[in-house]
Amino acid sequence: MDIDTLRLFVRITQYRSLAAASAELNLSPAGLSRAIKRLEESLRVPLFDRSGKSLVLNDAGSRLRERAVAIIDLADATAAEFEGAAFKVHCRIAAPAVLQWEWGLRIADALEVAQPGSSLSFRTIYEDEALEALARGDVDFAIVTQTALDHGPMQHLASSFDTLALSVMRMQFAAGGRHPLVREHKGGMAAVFNLAQILECDFVAPTRSMFCGVGRGARSDGWSDDNSPRRIRYWVDDLQQLVQFVSSGKALAYLPKFVIERAGLQAITIGDNNYYCEEHVILVWRRSAASGWQQRMLGQIEQR
Repeated sequence: MDIDTLRLFVRITQYRSLAAASAELNLSPAGLSRAIKRLEESLRVPLFDRSGKSLVLNDAGSRLRERAVAIIDLADATAAEFEGAAFKVHCRIAAPAVLQWEWGLRIADALEVAQPGSSLSFRTIYEDEALEALARGDVDFAIVTQTALDHGPMQHLASSFDTLALSVMRMQFAAGGRHPLVREHKGGMAAVFNLAQILECDFVAPTRSMFCGVGRGARSDGWSDDNSPRRIRYWVDDLQQLVQFVSSGKALAYLPKFVIERAGLQAITIGDNNYYCEEHVILVWRRSAASGWQQRMLGQIEQR
C-alpha cells in the first residue's frame, strides 16, 4: 500500500459504480477492480459491499477512506512545507455559482499573493454537496452560507470544519434601466417605491434556491411570498439568464445586492415594508488538513 494507491482508492469512492469511475478516471473497470483487490489483499479485509453493482463502502472501507484522506493531506502539506515556492499548488474550491461570482476573483487574488504561480479551480455545486466534497477531501475549501452549515443535512460535520466569515449578503429588489417603473418615475432611481407598486410588476424568479438547490417555488429567492405574493411571470434557474431578464426591462427580481451592482442593475428601495433577507457567507476548510499555503491564503483574505 502506497500513497498513489490510496489516492486512487479515494478517487474511486467518489463514484457510484466501477463503470462510472472508469469513465471519469480513464482506466478500465478491470484495472480498477484489480487495484481494489490488491489493496484489500494487502490489508486482509474487504472494503466494499459486493451485494450489488454499486460501489458501496463497508465499515472497513469507510474507516480507510477517512484515514487515506488524512494521509494524503499530510503528504501534500509536507511537500508544500519543504518544497516551498517550487511546490505547485492547485487550490480546489466548491461553491454555488452565486457565491463564486461574489468571491471567486478575490480568492484568486489572495491565492496569488500567498502562493505565486498557483492554479485554482472552482467546482459549481450546491452547498450540501460542497460540504460533502470538503469532508471527503475532494476540495480544499467550500464557500457556503452559515445557514447551510448550521441547519443543513451536513450539520453533523460542523465540528470537524473551521470557518472564516466572508460577507453578509443582503437581498434587494432590482430593475433594469428600461423597466417602466424606472422610466416613468419622476424621482429617478433615488425614488422610494411603495410595496404595492412593486407587486403590480412582473417578476423573474428561480424555482430553486441559488444556495442549497432546494426547490421552494416562489420562496426560492428569499422573498416572503406567503405574506406579499408577487406576480412571477418568468421562472429561471440560471443566474446569468435571470439577470438578462431584469436588464432587458421585462421583469423585476429579488437579488443579492452585489449582483445588482456588478450587473449594472438598479436597486429599488421600498418605503413601507421592512422585510429583508440576508445570508452570512463563510469559507469552510479543515484546519487539521490545512497546508501552509492555505493558512497564508486565509491570512490574505482576512486582510481584504
